[in-house]
Amino acid sequence: MSSTLDVNVLLYASDESSAFHARAVELVRRLAEGPELLYLFWPVLMGYLRISTHPAIFPRPLSVAAATGNVEQLLALRHARAAGEQPDFWQIYRATTSGTVVAGNLVPDAHLVALMRENGVDTLWSHDRDFRKFDGIRVRDPFS
Repeated sequence: MSSTLDVNVLLYASDESSAFHARAVELVRRLAEGPELLYLFWPVLMGYLRISTHPAIFPRPLSVAAATGNVEQLLALRHARAAGEQPDFWQIYRATTSGTVVAGNLVPDAHLVALMRENGVDTLWSHDRDFRKFDGIRVRDPFS
């Protein structure tokens, strides 16, 4: 069994002012302990770096050093796997989006779901309900 995190979980774990902060930290710590494989997809990690350091988006932006340090801690986990698109990604993305109108903000969600399918990841931890529009993955909301 394997799982991955959506960017919102990582952001809540870094935002001490968030009502979801404590639960996000708890989840990240639990996943960091293993032993289940934890996939860290590059679009999520890059989104985390973009948002957590952006003063117009993140309430209390992190320094670049702090944000990259958080990513490096996750990547250093023995059971963590960083992954991105493989040669068949486009076909998997097209299959993921068939039957669902994917436009605007749903595009990055479909991107993540296609990466999950390509890498055999079955569970996504996210507070974003839009992921429920895609079949074949299990979405778990750590804040509900």
